Order: sequence, then C-alpha cells, then structure tokens
Amino acid sequence: MKLRTLLAGAAGAVGATALANRAIARSVDDPQPGVHGEHRTYRWRGMDIAYTELGDPDDPDMVLFHGVGAAASSREFADIAGTLAEEHHVLVPDLPGFGRSDRPPLVYSASLYEGFVTDFLRDLTDEPIVLASSLSGSYAVQAARDVDVSRLVLICPTDESMPGQRVWLRSLLRTPLVGTAMFNLVTSKPGIRYFSADHGFFDPENVDDSYVEDRWQSAHQPGARYAMASFISGFLDPDENLDEHLEALDVPTTLVWGRESETTPLSEGRTLAEHADARLVVVDYAKLLPHVEHPDAVLTLLADDLAIADQN
Repeated sequence: MKLRTLLAGAAGAVGATALANRAIARSVDDPQPGVHGEHRTYRWRGMDIAYTELGDPDDPDMVLFHGVGAAASSREFADIAGTLAEEHHVLVPDLPGFGRSDRPPLVYSASLYEGFVTDFLRDLTDEPIVLASSLSGSYAVQAARDVDVSRLVLICPTDESMPGQRVWLRSLLRTPLVGTAMFNLVTSKPGIRYFSADHGFFDPENVDDSYVEDRWQSAHQPGARYAMASFISGFLDPDENLDEHLEALDVPTTLVWGRESETTPLSEGRTLAEHADARLVVVDYAKLLPHVEHPDAVLTLLADDLAIADQN
C-alpha cells in the first residue's frame, strides 16, 4: 500500500509538472526584435541568426554582442544602438540560442560562440569597432586574434562565470520534463527580477515590469534551455585566459565597468586594464549592466574613444 501511494504521488507530481510546463509554453508570444532597425538574417552552420542593422553602410562598422545569461538578447543594447548608429554602421546580432536566432538542441560551448563571433565579423564587417559584454567580451578577444578590428569596447568582460564543468547538470537541464521545469523556475518573473537586481542593476527600481516581461518572453521561446544548460553547468566559459590574450593583442581597448559590480568586481577591471594597457571607464551607481541602467552616461564616456577609432 505504501509503495502504491508513493508511486501515485510521483505520477501526480510528474503530471502536474508537465501541465505547468505546457501552460507556460502556451502563454509565450512570438519573439520580438530587441533593437529597432532593419531586421536581417545571417545563415551560419545551418542556423538562422537574427541581427539588426542600423545607420549608414558607408559609416565605420560597429558590432554589438550581448552578454550570455538567462533571457539574454540584443535588447541589451536597445537604449544605445540608435545613438551609436548616428555615426556608425551598427550590427546587433542575437547569439545562437538566444533572442530571435535559432535555438536548436545543440551542446553549446565557448568554442561555438568564439567561432560565431569570428565568422560574423569576418563575413559582414570591415575592421569594425566591437562592443561586447560579459562572456562575449572574451569571445570578442579571441575573434580579434583572427579578424582585424579597429577597437574593442568590453563591458565587464569575463572568462569565468560558473565554477567547474558539470556534465550531469547540463544533461539534467536538457531533459524535456525536469530540465524544462528547472529552467522555468530559474527564469520565472520573480527569478528574473531577483537576479537582475542582485548583480545586473545597482538600483532594483530600474528593473521595471516591462524589462522583466520582455526577458521572460525571450527566456521561454522553444529551445531556450539548451544554451542555458551549457551556461549554468559551466561549459560556456572560454578555455583561454582573457588577461593573457587581451595583453597580447595589438588592438586599442576600452574597458567599461560598473563601480558597484560584485560578480566581476572593479578590482578585476583595474588589473585587466593595467596588464592590457587598456583605458578603464568607470560608471557610478552601476553593476554589470551600466549601458542598460545608465545608457546616456556610457555614451558620453565613450564618445572620445569612438571618435579616435573612427579616425584610425
């Protein structure tokens, strides 16, 4: 009798989880572009990669690569892309597995993203300025070893997000029932609000309902959990050391850092700037997303750097 009761309870829990997953899936809308402009597609390794093009094609090229994380997308640059496009030809892709790009059930890896960034720059640009945040900063540094870029602007770049690589966790998160339920929990609206306020934003009041809703919609597109399974289990951290490779690059570099950043503290920014002979720009009252929380301040601080790059 006890075994029968236990099995019945387990079956009920599985059924309830499946129903909850389906209910969430039914409430998701079609993905919306993160940035206003001309919406185009780049075909890469069998995937359709969505990107937005802004500005005059005759102006200097600039590419903006968003960071990696739950619900990440090109929307990260919604408040700065238009201004940057006044004097630059701006391309803003959604990384594979994110935003409006395809999200096939691949085993995503750092090398895949390094390859994407390299190929995107090589195929669609000519000596661009590259602006990248978080882990994408490391991918951009790797790409700059093989593709000519005029300047790197890296926002709180890192080569380390999750400690260690856990195959079991990646496998669990990729499973249809339990993996989807776990991912839905992490990317629930309270979860998105918590993580954004914890390490993304300095002022929790700036994590408004519109921001949370947009990220929730992005996080629950079909296939969204596959890239995140690799991220959460530590497989999107590059094998190469950011410090060493940035130091070896002969590319003018500006580092943008939120003064209150805790995940990648300002002390790391100062050390990286010293080793790489890079300019360090510090944004007050900001954490990991200074360009989202204080877009006008970041644009003002970068004005001279971008003007210098355009003259080279």
